[in-house]
Amino acid sequence: MQDGLMLDHISKVYQDDNSEVLAIKEFSYAFSKGDFISIVGPSGCGKSTLLSIISGLEKPTSGKVFLDGEDITGKVSNIGYMLQKDYLLSWRTVYRNVLLGLEIKNMLNEETKEYAMNLLKTYGLGDFINKYPSQLSGGMKQRVALIRTLATNPSYLLLDEAFSALDYQTRLDVTNDVYNIIKKEHKTAIMVTHDIPESISMSDKIIVLSNRPSIIKNVHGITFNIPNRTPLNCRECPEFSKYFDSIWKELNTDERSNFGGQERVS
Repeated sequence: MQDGLMLDHISKVYQDDNSEVLAIKEFSYAFSKGDFISIVGPSGCGKSTLLSIISGLEKPTSGKVFLDGEDITGKVSNIGYMLQKDYLLSWRTVYRNVLLGLEIKNMLNEETKEYAMNLLKTYGLGDFINKYPSQLSGGMKQRVALIRTLATNPSYLLLDEAFSALDYQTRLDVTNDVYNIIKKEHKTAIMVTHDIPESISMSDKIIVLSNRPSIIKNVHGITFNIPNRTPLNCRECPEFSKYFDSIWKELNTDERSNFGGQERVS
């Protein structure tokens, strides 16, 4: 079994009225360390469910999740999860919010507190440690949420529509910041998004899923011939539109409809 994160024949069945619906079918993929990977697909195809299974919030109906060769199905191990909303606690300062994950995981000590403070200072939040969430912009809240996730020093980061609540301009700025932070901290990131340009600008690879039951339709390797890659300057590259056209067609040429693609289990 290789190092890294691997999903091995993951399937998920949900109860729906009087029958069962197969949502994810035999999903297998090995995530390379250091990669930024996006998962795109039609609404309701199970993208977020995959992240929940990786994080241990949901159990697969069948299949296993391996981390560095160890079966971690059903438990969280060395994985951070960043959601669509920042979920900062209004009564805690920025610094105390960043320490929350450490407290929950019983990891709070002088060393981890120093690491959290260094993250805040390194990524431009040092002057805001005593501010409260109500005093921050939407973009700054998402940065704090990311630092809170990084404070526990996970090797893998899961991002579930992490920027969709932001306005367009703020979203561009935040994705640029988040991308740079993740790469500098040498994390492996798996992002679910409905935004094709966002996935292209941030990802090393993009997994395209089908309608239900969800299977992998294609995996795109994303490369740009530029010396200093950032999400913002990727959008100016000629390759960008080619990737967009290919992924757009794949998402809109599935022969099955959303209803017709549901496989019911008797």
